[in-house]
Amino acid sequence: MKDQIPLLTPYKMGNFQLAHRIVLAPLTRFRSYNSIPQSHAILYYSQRTTEGGFLITEGTLISLAAQGYKNAPGIWSKEHIDAWKPIVDAVHAKGGVFFCQLWHLGRVSDQSYEPNAGVPPVSSTDKQCNPVVDSNGQVLFEFPPPRRLKTKEISGIVNDYRVAARNVMEAGFDGVEIHGAHGYLIDQFLKDEINDRTDAYGGSIENRCRFAMEVVEAVINEIGANRVGIRLSPFADYMGSGDSNPEALGLYMVKSLNKYGILYCHMVEPRMKLLEERRECTVSLGAMREAFNATFIVAGGYGREDGDDAITQKHADLVGYGRLFLANPDLPKRFELDAPLNKHNRETFYTEDPVVGYTDYPFLKTTV
Repeated sequence: MKDQIPLLTPYKMGNFQLAHRIVLAPLTRFRSYNSIPQSHAILYYSQRTTEGGFLITEGTLISLAAQGYKNAPGIWSKEHIDAWKPIVDAVHAKGGVFFCQLWHLGRVSDQSYEPNAGVPPVSSTDKQCNPVVDSNGQVLFEFPPPRRLKTKEISGIVNDYRVAARNVMEAGFDGVEIHGAHGYLIDQFLKDEINDRTDAYGGSIENRCRFAMEVVEAVINEIGANRVGIRLSPFADYMGSGDSNPEALGLYMVKSLNKYGILYCHMVEPRMKLLEERRECTVSLGAMREAFNATFIVAGGYGREDGDDAITQKHADLVGYGRLFLANPDLPKRFELDAPLNKHNRETFYTEDPVVGYTDYPFLKTTV
């Protein structure tokens, strides 16, 4: 029976009544040509929507200056707002709850395709990010040296997040997730492997978390704490984003977030040191889960069985699924029936094709 599967039990997340605990995690797909979400995203997101299901968009750029990957979606203009509206409407028509993830790449910015390619990206530092290479050693992305943000400039970036959050709500979304993970701008301030500042935004954990907290405060002041979540990856070293004491960093962040009463914290498991692999790990998110007062979402290589365990053991309230949901648009139904899963094809993750590797993964065949 459905109610015997922990992942398929209902959950109340703030004002949102969810029918199950399976979350569509944010998944970069690069199908938003020239940063404008396209009509094919209507099918992509609606395929993965169930009544009472919770979905989070791919990383969505908060400003022109936040760009750095070709064909990632934006939310900084009326054109973006209008392009997102039919996508949001399609998800709502099927009863889904839909949040938009706000993204600034910081130094992780491949600007080779942009008109302003000579302008360096901004960061907490002027240290250059290493290139991204595939398993064969082929360079996929290269990043120019960044420009260290001046202290007086940081409030402007914070305001970009605030305006983007307002635009998200105008597009009809239910809320926002602030992307504070995986080596992008907020994480570049959080992690001491990157952040070498000597002003009020560098040095101590409190200082390194200051930018993140200012973003959170600005966004909740704009749209309300009950519509705001944040994604964090204190243990990850993706894009050179390691930290000397990730446990302390994560614990400080969740305790600080409690003061703002945000809706949820979306935490990446320590076993996901890199996005491409899952490692055996003895470190747990337990202390952070226990310290955080609101909904706690975990992500990082989960399957059906350990997802159920996470709910049963109260390790998490909800579980985010990325590659499995990408390849199985009907993932909740497959989990319910314990049906075989489609295998994802990594080679089509980031192509620009509006169908292949995007909306062509098959659903379960049903008999009438």
